[in-house]
Amino acid sequence: MANIRDIARITGYSVSTISRVLNNHPYVTEEKREKVLAVMAELNYVPNRSAQNLSYGKTKNVGVVLPFINHAYYDQMLSGIMQAAFDHRYRVSLLPTNYDQALEKNYLDEFATKTYDGLIVTTKANPIDVFQEYQQYGPIVFCENIPEAPVSCVYYNLENSLREAFHYLKTKGVKHLGITLGRSKNISHNSQVTLRIAKEVFPNFDESNIFWDCCVHTQDGEKAAAFFKQRSVDGILTNGDEVAAVILTEYERNAPLVIGRENLLISKLAGFPSINHHLTKVGKLAFEAFFHNKQEKICVPHDFIER
Repeated sequence: MANIRDIARITGYSVSTISRVLNNHPYVTEEKREKVLAVMAELNYVPNRSAQNLSYGKTKNVGVVLPFINHAYYDQMLSGIMQAAFDHRYRVSLLPTNYDQALEKNYLDEFATKTYDGLIVTTKANPIDVFQEYQQYGPIVFCENIPEAPVSCVYYNLENSLREAFHYLKTKGVKHLGITLGRSKNISHNSQVTLRIAKEVFPNFDESNIFWDCCVHTQDGEKAAAFFKQRSVDGILTNGDEVAAVILTEYERNAPLVIGRENLLISKLAGFPSINHHLTKVGKLAFEAFFHNKQEKICVPHDFIER
C-alpha cells in the first residue's frame, strides 16, 4: 500500500509538499497540486485521516454525554448538535450513561486520553467539580445552567418556563396538581427546581401527587395515568409531549388539564399546551461554543404554547 513517502519519491517533491496538497494548503502551485493528485489517483492512495488529525492535535470528534438516546428531548438536542457538527466536518460520538456516575467518569477518562476534542454534556450524573478537573484537556460545554461554576453553558431558563406553565394551570382553575419527573426517586437539580416552583405557585402542593417512576418514555404514560386517576388530580405538568398524550388517551372522561414539553407534532394534533424550549437551537449553540472554545453562558428563550 502506497504511503506519503512513495508519492514524494515518484513526484520528486518533498514530503511537506505532499502534506500541503493533502490538507488543501493554499501555498502550493497548481502544477504541483495536479501532479501530486494524479500520482495519488494512479496509486489508489487513500489518506490516513486519523494520522492527519493526530498530527494537528485534533480528532475531529466531539463526545456527547447524555443519559439515553431514545427520547424526544435528547433527539431534538442531538439534531442541533449534529447539524452544527456536519457544518464543521466533525464526527459525533454518543456517550450514554443512564445516570451511572462511574460510566460517566469513564467517558471523562477517555476524554483525557484525547479520544475526543471536547465534550457536550446534555445532563450530568456527577457533581460539577468532577468535570472541572477535566477542563484542562479541552472544552466542555453543558446544556444546563450551572451558575456556581466558571464553565461554558448553553441552556434554557427552566425556572421561568415552569413558572409560566404552573401559573397557566392555576389560572385555569387547577386545584389538585400532579407532576411527572424523570429520574426515579432521584432529586436532581431540575427536580429540585420543579418542586420549588410548584410550591411557589401552589403553596399547598401535595408531593405525593408526583409520579416518580422514571417517567421518560411513551409507555410510562399508561402507568402515570393510572397513578393520577387514583390521586384525582385535575392538572398535570408532564416532562414530555409523548407522555402527556398517552396520559390523556387513558382518560375516557373528566380528563385533567395536561401540559407537555417540546411542542412535538402530537401536542398539536391532540390540542394540549406545551413548553417549547427550542432544544435544537440549544444543541447547535452548544456545538458552536465547543468549536470556538467559548467560555460563556447563553440562555435560549422558551415559548409557552397555549392550546
